[in-house]
Order: sequence, then structure tokens, then C-alpha cells
Amino acid sequence: MITNQVKQKFIEIVGSENYFDSKTERLVYSYDATPNFQSMPDAVIVPSNKDDVASIVKLCNAYHIPIVPRGSGTNLCAGTCPTEGGLVIIFTRMNQILEIDEENLTVTVQPGVITQDLINAVEQRGLFYPPDPSSMKISTIGGNINENSGGLRGLKYGVTRDYVLALEAVLPNGDIIQTGGKLAKDVAGYDLTRLFVGSEGTLCVITEATLKLIPMPETKKTMLALYEDLEAAARTVSSIIANRIIPTTLEFLDQPTLEVVEDFAKIGLPTDVKAVLLIEQDGTADIVEHDMEKIRTICLKEQAKSVQIAKTTEEAAALTAARRAALSALARLKPTTILEDATVPRSEIAKMVKAINEIAEKYNVKICTFGHAGDGNLHPTVPTDARNEEEMERVEKAFEEIFARAIELGGTITGEHGVGVMKAPYLEWKLGSAGISAMKAIKEAFDPNNIMNPGKVFAKETRKRVVVSK
Repeated sequence: MITNQVKQKFIEIVGSENYFDSKTERLVYSYDATPNFQSMPDAVIVPSNKDDVASIVKLCNAYHIPIVPRGSGTNLCAGTCPTEGGLVIIFTRMNQILEIDEENLTVTVQPGVITQDLINAVEQRGLFYPPDPSSMKISTIGGNINENSGGLRGLKYGVTRDYVLALEAVLPNGDIIQTGGKLAKDVAGYDLTRLFVGSEGTLCVITEATLKLIPMPETKKTMLALYEDLEAAARTVSSIIANRIIPTTLEFLDQPTLEVVEDFAKIGLPTDVKAVLLIEQDGTADIVEHDMEKIRTICLKEQAKSVQIAKTTEEAAALTAARRAALSALARLKPTTILEDATVPRSEIAKMVKAINEIAEKYNVKICTFGHAGDGNLHPTVPTDARNEEEMERVEKAFEEIFARAIELGGTITGEHGVGVMKAPYLEWKLGSAGISAMKAIKEAFDPNNIMNPGKVFAKETRKRVVVSK
């Protein structure tokens, strides 16, 4: 609870125009992209610089007020829902690209920069920032860092963590620290940069980031391989990697997803096949040509019905855009759309796809599966209706089995969406009790008053989606 006295202290820091606590204003920040989950904050605040953030955090620590750092709210595990009330911090006034350093191949940004805007800005200089979450048109760099976001290009280029060189962050006591730097090598002390990336706002508030850039690839080609057999498509993924080829993207869509995406995008995607692989390779022209021919041969050997290479840049862009629109397309089917991201070793993709289909049949739920098959990151998605409690019970049980099967295959409960609230009960399945204890010790060392995004990551008794109001 924020008293009037503390409210006035917040207003002294940011001004009354940047502090909101009416019910309507709080409602806007009570939910993220996680379906059927909501919790009201006590207030919302908009800092303009790191000193504002430090002052806000010091005040929260003194009065034990929960803090939830928030980007654009594209989170899919309720990670930015203020489950214990408190203060939501948004970064719309900290949204500047501060420097593009072409000599060191870095870009320095504030946390509120939109991912697509960053990508566009560096590409104008002939440089490349590979992380490309499907939400990149609206997600922020700060949110990407807190979740260690992936994307379609993760197979070849890695995820957000692989591009964060340095951070400026405010600790829970209000101290401002800098980690890392514009360095190719740095082993001075603990690697706090990598610790903070993916910490979901539970350890610090990020106020600035320096990111690694690479030269823009010379060219790229896009391929669509069609399959009558779902498992043959999955086997192809393992076969491509086993042949020492690392495509830029290697995406999987099953027939139910294809049908919905084509109805949404209307670009001529085939809907009479069981699955497709969307494959892209970039690099020099000769390497791209060589790799795509090898991939084509592998696809046909693994019983692809046909293999088509996009004839124009526009056709290639349309295919990729359609894949990125999968969640939006599926969201049109039912009032509630639950998307998860179980991840397995690439060699186990075929087994995981088969398991998902068997689980869907067992619980009589419709599961549309798509995702970054090249790095083992699948997105089983269920169109449902949260008002149907009996069906929701079956959906939850289906996902529990999917997570259990992923772990059995050497995988994990989340590849890029984070733990937040929804995955917290299953984290111990992956890490074991000793692993959870080690993580809790880190959390308690940084944040003894538990003000930083409390109620996230560490297990609650239930995963049920509930609406919490204040």
C-alpha cells in the first residue's frame, strides 16, 4: 500500500504528470499478454533517467513497496503482472538510442527502445542486431533483456544474452552499477551481466545496455519444404543439423497452424499438407547457394512432398511475416489462446512433436504446434475458452505432461518466454531442490526485502490462471 506521504515523495522525483494511481490508469498495467491473468498495481511511475530510477528504488526499499519493471507487456508468463501490487515502472521516457559505435561494433540504448527501431537504426549503417522475437515491432530492449528473448534467428545467431556486452542497472538498495563493457574479453570478477540477463526483473532495474553488433550478411534465401508426414518434417530438422549446416532460421508449422495462418495472412501457404519447414540461410552468395542446395537434398531425402525457394525478396519477406503472425492468427480462433514454449535438444524434436500430438489426443484438446524447430524450441498452442472450467482443467493437465516429457527428453520448461508466474511451479522439475535453493540464495543476497518483482520465478502451489483485483 502506498500512503499519501510516500506518493508525494514519488511525485517529487518524477512530477505529478508521471505518476498515475487512478483505477483506470492502474488497470492498463494490470495485465500483460498472458491470457486470463490480471493483478492491479497500486500505482504506475515513469522515470526519465537513471537517477530517477535510483531514487524510486531507494524509496521502495525503505517502505517495502514491490517494484515491477515493465516493457511493452508482451510477456507470456505473467512476468510483468504486479501480483503483489506495488509500483509498476515503465520506460517510455527512457527510449533513446544513445550511440552506435561502428569502430567497436556496439550500440548503447535505454531500456524503452523498441526492438524493431533498434534493428532498423543499425541496419542503416550496414550493421546487424540478430535477436528477433516475434514481438519485435512492439517489444522493448529492456523487456528482451529481462526475459533473455530469442526469435527466429536464434538457431544461427543465438539469443539476447549473446549480444549484451554491458549493463547499467539499479540494485534493490538504489545503488547504480555498471557491468561489462565494449570488450571482446573480460573476466574481472563475477559475470553480473549474464546473471542479470533473463532475471525477469527480480534482481535489478536495467537503465542502459550496450549490445554487440555484427556486419550485415551479404545475401539470404528463403525456402519452404512441404510434408505429408509430421514426424518426417521433425526428422529433417535433426538431419540438417547433423549434416553440419546451421541455417539462419529453421521454423516448423503443423497443419492446424498453417490453416489459421493462411486464413490470416492470405499469401498462398499450402494448407493440404501435414507440416512445413520455413528455412532461411544468409551469408555470402556462394555459401548461401551451396547450403540451400544441400538443405533441399536433405528435405527430399526425408520425404518432403516439395521444396520451394522464394523467387523474390517480397515473397521471402511475406513467408517470414506469416510465421511471425502465428500467435496473432491463432488468437482469432477462441476467446483464450495459451501458448507455451517447451524446448528439447534438436535431436529430440521428432519425439517431442509426436508426444505433443499424443497428449492432445489424450486430453481431447486442440494443440497447434509451431516454433523454432532448429533450436528445439516448440510452441504448442491451445485455442480455448477460459470460461469453460472443465476444458481448462484438461488444457492445464496437457501442458503439465508436455513439460514433463520435454524434461525427460533432456529439455526445459521454457526456452524464451521466461518463468514468471505460470512456469514457477515446474521450475524445480528442471533444476531440482538444490538448484532452487541456490537461486533463492542469490535473490536474497541482492534483494533481502524482496521488493523486485516478488511472486515471480519461485514456485507457488498452483498454475491456475486467475484474475486478481485490488
